[in-house]
Amino acid sequence: MTKLRVGLLFGGRSGEHEVSINSARAIAKALTTGTNLEKYDVIPFYIQKNGVWHNPEIARSVLDAGQPLADEAINKAQLWQFPSQVAEIDIWFPILHGPNGEDGTIQGLLSLMQVPFVGSNVLGSCVGMDKIAMKMAFAQAGLPQVKYVAVERSQIWSNPCVSPKLCDDIEEKVGYPCFVKPANLGSSVGIAKVRDRKELEAALDSAATYDRRIIVEAGINSIREVECAVLGNDNPKASVIGEITYDSDFYDYETKYTDGRAQLHIPSQLPPEIVSQIQEMSLQAFRAVDAAGLSRIDFFYVEKTGELFINEINTLPGFTAFSMYPQLWGASGIPFVELVDQLIQFALERS
Repeated sequence: MTKLRVGLLFGGRSGEHEVSINSARAIAKALTTGTNLEKYDVIPFYIQKNGVWHNPEIARSVLDAGQPLADEAINKAQLWQFPSQVAEIDIWFPILHGPNGEDGTIQGLLSLMQVPFVGSNVLGSCVGMDKIAMKMAFAQAGLPQVKYVAVERSQIWSNPCVSPKLCDDIEEKVGYPCFVKPANLGSSVGIAKVRDRKELEAALDSAATYDRRIIVEAGINSIREVECAVLGNDNPKASVIGEITYDSDFYDYETKYTDGRAQLHIPSQLPPEIVSQIQEMSLQAFRAVDAAGLSRIDFFYVEKTGELFINEINTLPGFTAFSMYPQLWGASGIPFVELVDQLIQFALERS
């Protein structure tokens, strides 16, 4: 049997570069385990933080080391040079987290290559990445969300007279506590929890350095943060529900990626009717942004009132053996090795 040549694309120009390397290592191992070894030939490609693509030999050395290459000065011509082995790929498995990886940019390039790839297409990726566009899609689908205000960088920086009025509007519509987030960054980068006007002004100014689009969301007390994984294309299915608990004020970047700071509970101990509701809402969210292949959908559950609020969709979630997405499917009866195989099959099906 002829093996399918899988281009494992990892690294990328985002703050989640190291997470991408760890995800790629886990996927590479899974694709060379059991029956997958007979079906697939893994050909890795590494995109350095400066945007340069590296050939499989260098990519394998990065996977072996588990560490990124040091950045170096480049000329623009290097950004348009792809390793010759790119032409040999039968299907791409991009595992690039964050901007330039799950926002539709790399998906557009792979579409132009006319080769199937794992995950959402351009539309699903970019809508799922931009928190403002995502919330508009969720609202259109009738999914419950916390109160929020969309803000542009120009409103924060353009005129000293604008900022007080902007903060007045946020206080009236959202109130305190609230969360200020760049619209297009993943892994809780640039997010701040604020409790008064001074903190709000500082958080808006900080978020504007990350993105020209910012979102301010109402905070809810005594919530449980629960997540559901979705797998498939036109007839997707939802996993069991997981829950995250942590010892910090909120689930920020440091908490997310520091060992011992956060705990995953799979499956979460929830009433059966809440589990069913989360699963159904997850499938609705998946369809609302036109996702494909895989997604993880995050919710806030207010146990006291029984309310559920959808928080966000992640169309290319972390994929290490310890990440929530593969663990949710493991608890749902699909082990890691089988999961990566299914994702490739769904990508072929869609193409």
